[in-house]
Amino acid sequence: MKIQDIILIILTLVSVATAVWYLFWNSLTFKQTLLILIITFLFINATKLSGLNTKLNLLEKSFIHLAKDFKEHIKKKK
Repeated sequence: MKIQDIILIILTLVSVATAVWYLFWNSLTFKQTLLILIITFLFINATKLSGLNTKLNLLEKSFIHLAKDFKEHIKKKK
């Protein structure tokens, strides 16, 4: 597991726990609970975007390799 996955699991558990704590025991304020939920959702989105960035970089590299292959194929025909 990556460190991002571990942090994501911990933040999710903390946000669920604080939401339940707010709903049933009314110990935290609504703003504190909302802040923890927002931080969790922002981290989830950042994690997804970093994964998307990695996939886009791999796609770009594959297109570069494909272009090189086409150029070599054209040179061989001439």
